[in-house]
Amino acid sequence: MLNEKKDVQVKLVENSKENKKFELNDALKIISPGTSLRTAIEGVKKAKTGGLIVVYNESINGLFEGGFKINMKFTPQRIIELGKMDGAIIVSKDLKKILYANVLLTPDNSIPSNETGTRHKAAERTAKQAGAIVICISQRRDEISLFCGNIKYIIRDSDEIIRRASSLLQLLEKHREIFDKNLEELNKEELKKKTRLIKVLNLIQRSMILIKNSNLLKGYLVELGSEGLSVKSRFKEILYDVEEELTLCLKDYSKIGFLKSYKILSLLSYDDLLDLANIKQCLGINEEFVLPKGYRLLNKVDISEESSKILIDNFKNLQNILELKKENLIDLFGDEKSEFILEKIGHLKNF
Repeated sequence: MLNEKKDVQVKLVENSKENKKFELNDALKIISPGTSLRTAIEGVKKAKTGGLIVVYNESINGLFEGGFKINMKFTPQRIIELGKMDGAIIVSKDLKKILYANVLLTPDNSIPSNETGTRHKAAERTAKQAGAIVICISQRRDEISLFCGNIKYIIRDSDEIIRRASSLLQLLEKHREIFDKNLEELNKEELKKKTRLIKVLNLIQRSMILIKNSNLLKGYLVELGSEGLSVKSRFKEILYDVEEELTLCLKDYSKIGFLKSYKILSLLSYDDLLDLANIKQCLGINEEFVLPKGYRLLNKVDISEESSKILIDNFKNLQNILELKKENLIDLFGDEKSEFILEKIGHLKNF
């Protein structure tokens, strides 16, 4: 049942990627606080004139008429002044120039639209037909709408986003505390040479929950732009080493390959992750006590990835590696490097 669900999800993700001409986050970046375009948009909103701003691409040609050609350097003040006219403003793709002003958008009226106002209908249809970014500043609604291809997104006030981001940050901090506890417990069991599978599953579960929630926070940070620097700094601290620990843990325990396990895990919903049986299935293992290959702990004592692979290929698991003597390593690494590796393994025993 779980496998069937994953197959459907994979197809949906692939189809979605094929149909999107660009990502919403790319559009949000160009209008995030601190950018010239956002300053212009906020200025038009404050002036209460309303306005339409279209980011040019080749498909826009033929979808507007009238107005006049500007072809001048982009400045927020010029956008604010030109916004006092009824028509749309078209800016260059690199946002360095104002190309046209006071134009009438003429998209295909047969394109479905859920909007009610004339300005919003034109914005939505133009975005859909041209696969373009269109920003609609509503005088009546006092809001900013971003139309991005087939997507509509209401730009929220920075204070609201900061509140949401701060709340999510607190949640991530709690998950990080549990992650650190799970990590410590797994380290101890691996070094005792009898690792219970539940400890592995707990660490993977918490890693994925952190990663999923962090993706939401990344979206907030894109919207906040330069106003989200303090949140971004704390966010980096919370996520430090989580991806690496997860990758190495999957390398240690997955029976189907860590890349395949990671791809399947990334498709699990939040509710799916709460069931450890789903995570166990993603690893392709059935036993309750498992031996780690050793990638994760060998990495902690600065044994290189190349040397770790040689050790694991030859001695199969961490338990055997912890019992190695110099004579076991000479043929593989030579005298001097064998001494170095044994010293590092010794550090691991006292970890």
